[in-house]
Amino acid sequence: MNKFKKPKLYCFSPPVMLATLAIEVVLAIYTFWRYKLNAVTRIAMALLICLALFQWAEYNVCEGTIFLDSLGWAKLGYVAITMLPPLGIHLIYQLSDDKRRWIPVLGYILAALFVGYFLLEADGVKAGACLGNYVIFENRDEFYPIYAGYYYGLLITAIVYAYTQSKAAAKNIRQSLYSLMIGYVLFMVPTTFVNIVDPSTISGIPSIMCGFAVLLAGVLVGKVLPDYFNK
Repeated sequence: MNKFKKPKLYCFSPPVMLATLAIEVVLAIYTFWRYKLNAVTRIAMALLICLALFQWAEYNVCEGTIFLDSLGWAKLGYVAITMLPPLGIHLIYQLSDDKRRWIPVLGYILAALFVGYFLLEADGVKAGACLGNYVIFENRDEFYPIYAGYYYGLLITAIVYAYTQSKAAAKNIRQSLYSLMIGYVLFMVPTTFVNIVDPSTISGIPSIMCGFAVLLAGVLVGKVLPDYFNK
């Protein structure tokens, strides 16, 4: 039996990848221009840059490579999207002024394990190829449940964490955390629906989320940050 399988990453066509990339880059630049640089805005920009980097990596897999080969961009794309969950938890930590530093640190440690796997393991990401409206990567069969557990586990943890921190927060912080929770729901629900309709897409988590990530980016810049700074 072939130990590799090919999950489809339910993204958009290369022109839409570029459009999404442009939106996320513009939002990052706007955040830098509009708000005072502090821990919250730096993490928000890091989230936007990681989202944009994933789109750029996929575009290079589809439309020819710049600087790296197709496999290199595939690995870099996975690294970028792997950092999203711990960055989100770190953002909640900063928004709510939590003092338990171990919470974001633990998230980054988990992410570092997967990043190391993608970059150092020969079969971490086996290949990347573009087939029209989506990209195909090859990974080990046993890898997907572990990665899905990490990804969904941290996303759900972030929602619960934001909710618990909102209870004792000031009004503007509470609204900011609520907005971030909505962003997470918009990020997760479409993917979950696809997984239910076609269970084989579970192997594509979190990559099938890339087409919906722009919704989270919009909520982040359009609601989370304005609510936070509305003191």
